[in-house]
Order: sequence, then structure tokens, then C-alpha cells
Amino acid sequence: MPSGGLEIEQLIQLLARLPGLGPRSARRAVLHMIKKKEQLMLPLSAALDRAVMAVKTCEICGNIDTVSPCSICSDPRRGDSGILIVVEDVSDLWAMERAAPGQVRYHVLGGVLSPLDGVGPDDLNLDMLISRAPDCSEIVLAMNATVDGQTTAHYITDRLGPGIKVTRLAHGVPIGGELDYLDEGTLSQALKARTQI
Repeated sequence: MPSGGLEIEQLIQLLARLPGLGPRSARRAVLHMIKKKEQLMLPLSAALDRAVMAVKTCEICGNIDTVSPCSICSDPRRGDSGILIVVEDVSDLWAMERAAPGQVRYHVLGGVLSPLDGVGPDDLNLDMLISRAPDCSEIVLAMNATVDGQTTAHYITDRLGPGIKVTRLAHGVPIGGELDYLDEGTLSQALKARTQI
């Protein structure tokens, strides 16, 4: 049952929609913000207002930035390697950037093919990828190791056709991973992708 006003309950419901937050976590976050209204709630509200006005989707790669083309696409050094890393979502792009892969460029698909969820090729940013491919020396498919991710990778490879070097991220046993805790699919992939030492 609501213990606050309508505005408080609405704020809790909105925060509960965010990844990693359920109703209880959202309630705790809202109560904490209300207690520190001047230090947290007002600056957060102002930052959200500014972000709504400033955030844009990059017209080239699909990244999110305050300018379009984004700072990655605008960086003249990024084209030198000729490597284009294809990711499912912006969060994957940001994760790759944290790993500092070098002067690479990116392409955000905006999801993966998923017939069960009604996501087909027309729902993804594939046409722009195909148009960017001839300028690349290598296209790295950084899809998640899921059925939908692998299906999408195969579809992209078929669409790109011969003559374009297409690679994918290595899959298998993570550094620090113990065999006993890994699932069978990961172990199987690690065995298939084994390398000579």
C-alpha cells in the first residue's frame, strides 16, 4: 500500500523500471533522495532535464552522445586501423571502450534478431552497417554468446558476403574462471576454440 503521496509513488514506480532496481530498491532510493532533497533530488532533476535536451543518437554508428556524429566517429584517428566492431547495444560499446581496444570504430545494431520477440532484420541498424563495410579492413562481430546473438552474427556474415574479413570475439573460459562453475556450453566452446601453447 502506498505510504506516501501520489508523486512519491509515481517516482518509485518509474525508478523500479530501471535495470537492477525492483520496487524495494526503488523505494529505498526515493526515500534516500527525499531525505537529501537539496543535495541529490534537485541536482538529479536538473541533470535529467539537461540530458533530455542534449542527448542524441549518432547518425553514423548509433552511439549515444551529446553531438552527432559522436565523439568516437568524429575522432580522425579512429579510421586508421580500419577495424569496425559491431555490438548489440550502446552498453556493449561502452564496455568495449573500457577495455581500450585501440583506435577502432563501432556500429550499434540496436538489438539482435529474435523471432520469438518479433525482432527481424528491418528492426536492426543493418543497412548502415552494410554501407560502412567496404571502408573496413576487418569487421569484428562482438555479439553476446546467446542463441540470438550467434544467429545475428551468422546473418550479418551472410549479408556482408565474400571479400570482407569478418571475425568474432573469442568465447570460452574466462580468466579466473573455474571449470567446475562453468556451464556446458561455455566449456564446449572453449574446447572448440582451443589454441596451441
